[in-house]
Amino acid sequence: MTDTPTYGVGDASYQAAGGIDGLRRLVDDFYALMEQRPEAAAIRAMHPQDLAASRDKLACFLSGWLGGPRLFSERYGPIAIPAFHAQWPIDEVHSQAWLDCMAGAIARQPFKADFAEYLLTQLHVPAGRIVQASRARRVTD
Repeated sequence: MTDTPTYGVGDASYQAAGGIDGLRRLVDDFYALMEQRPEAAAIRAMHPQDLAASRDKLACFLSGWLGGPRLFSERYGPIAIPAFHAQWPIDEVHSQAWLDCMAGAIARQPFKADFAEYLLTQLHVPAGRIVQASRARRVTD
């Protein structure tokens, strides 16, 4: 028997991220990198000037997505991440800039290396779906 958590099962991922406090630190670092990196300027421009609500929404989403409390739906109601983001013209370049900022933010956290790798790998899934949803919307418009 091993003490290594199985990420993606129960709240193991949420706990590995440090709970909501850890997720808020991750999100703060993510948005700081988005503000600093020239290659992220286009995705930063898709956000409101004041990032307080965006920060809260991302942290709350990640909480439920990682098996913790479903804070997003409690505070904001249901959301379909790809459909919501389809309102913007998000392509592979935007997606990669977002993932690069998230990779940098993950690297700043005290996460175990295996969890950091797991998290970034998992984030590629919704990032890809957002690109597909945005592309589909542009085709039908």
